[in-house]
Amino acid sequence: MALHGVSIGVASTQSGVRVPTIRYYEQIGLLPKLARTKNNRRLYSSADLHRLIFIRRARELGFHIEAIRALLTLQDDPDQSCRAADTIARARLAEIKQRIDSLSALKAELERMVAACSLGRIADCRVIAALAAEVDGPAGHR
Repeated sequence: MALHGVSIGVASTQSGVRVPTIRYYEQIGLLPKLARTKNNRRLYSSADLHRLIFIRRARELGFHIEAIRALLTLQDDPDQSCRAADTIARARLAEIKQRIDSLSALKAELERMVAACSLGRIADCRVIAALAAEVDGPAGHR
């Protein structure tokens, strides 16, 4: 019986996932056990390639490995409700919104620091003073 599929290098090129990452996904069980040639080389089927692309896209959206594992499990049972997938996506969206809020606050603080900078001597520099205040001030316990 002949085995059909592509090598890991071809799978990497076609899926956009680096070879070491593919091996890692296999190791942690995101990819099923693969067919192997007589020379013990892995062969990736079109279903494996689709799974790799799914994982890559999920990673690009910032989903954590366990969320991806859950999404893959859901994908493997297409007749069920998508409520669980929706819950996972909503949790990721909430994380992104929190991160945006945090970055917006960071941006505003940096803008204040730059606007207050006198471009004079370091002793008068608001950027240095603001950073030093974090260390010396109430938050100095970090």
